[in-house]
Amino acid sequence: MTTAANRIASALLTAASLACAAPVSAETLFKIITVRDEIVVGLNDAELKDLGGDAGGIAKAIASKGSLSLWQYAVTQKDGERMVAPHQKIGVLANASLRVEPYKQPFKVLPHE
Repeated sequence: MTTAANRIASALLTAASLACAAPVSAETLFKIITVRDEIVVGLNDAELKDLGGDAGGIAKAIASKGSLSLWQYAVTQKDGERMVAPHQKIGVLANASLRVEPYKQPFKVLPHE
């Protein structure tokens, strides 16, 4: 193989190994807008799948069950790096929730328990 081919093969192997090292359970953040404020919550892949897979499914689950226990997330700083981490387990009531929408932000998101 040529030097260029070796570099390409090496880059592909490195990319493949990094992809395999990615966490299996990622947190997805959502913003719940209530009558009084906005709350950012996080769900792992399994929880999100159980609730329908998107913001609409979460809203339907809150409405049909009357309430839902979720992890509230907040921005924190550790070793000079900002990240979004679980803050506390909260209960979301159907009569106070107006809207559920996906929440995007630039920081690393830590998983909850």
